[in-house]
Amino acid sequence: MSEKNREGKRNARDKMMEARAAEEAKARRTKKLAVGGVVVAVIAAAVVIGVVVQNQRSKPETPTAAPAGTVGDKNLVVPVGSADAPSTLTVYEDPRCPACGSFERSFSPTVDQLEDAGKIVVHYHLVSFIDRSLGGNGSKYGANALGCAQDAGHFRDYHDVLYRNQPEETEDSFGSKQTLIDLAKQVPGLDTPEFRACVNDNTFGGWVSAVQQDFDKSSFKSTPTVLLNGEAVYPKKGDEQISPENLVKWVDAANQGKQLGTPGSHGQSPAPSSTAGESDNPPSP
Repeated sequence: MSEKNREGKRNARDKMMEARAAEEAKARRTKKLAVGGVVVAVIAAAVVIGVVVQNQRSKPETPTAAPAGTVGDKNLVVPVGSADAPSTLTVYEDPRCPACGSFERSFSPTVDQLEDAGKIVVHYHLVSFIDRSLGGNGSKYGANALGCAQDAGHFRDYHDVLYRNQPEETEDSFGSKQTLIDLAKQVPGLDTPEFRACVNDNTFGGWVSAVQQDFDKSSFKSTPTVLLNGEAVYPKKGDEQISPENLVKWVDAANQGKQLGTPGSHGQSPAPSSTAGESDNPPSP
């Protein structure tokens, strides 16, 4: 073989090896791009899902019906007391929550007195999450019945009756609509055909769900959560344990130099013409 032919074969082999190396390099780049595309797609999907979830969490369902006199965004709050009271006590509670029952039975007389004196307006958020963990419908149906009582103008009295007759947390007595109706007989004027229909039809079920969604997106995780003008006061305010006497002292201190609200008649709500806004934008506990 001549030197010229050997040189020609060597050039052809080199060119073939260069071409193969180029193809392998191209294949590796294509593979990297494909993997990168998948990662980007996964991240994009995760971002979209996160945005959707966050949007769902930040936009509680708008109820088609809300009890008369409720206030705040989407009318999710039941106010009791004078709308022009200088202080706001905010209470998040679940009808099945035993700690809520203990709080209500211990503090209800004091809270009633503060309401009637025009010192506070109480904003109740009726949450219903205990049904999730223990099963049953007592939280949801109890909250709906409270909405029905609010609609009828007997919230405070029925609220007190419900907590005085609260069953053990594991007993779903409030899951019986008839039990909720029977308890209404203890409130003069509440046991009417309209109230019974409201309880049996779960008229404010959507409203109850919206209140729970609002609670879910909040920073609060337990009940009762009690705030005085946005500051947590249960079980303590700073280093001081809550007690009826301390609650009065804290309210009087907060109201110092301020005009009291219009003294209420039994603090009863609703005030269907109320235009009170939800002024308590509570901070994280």
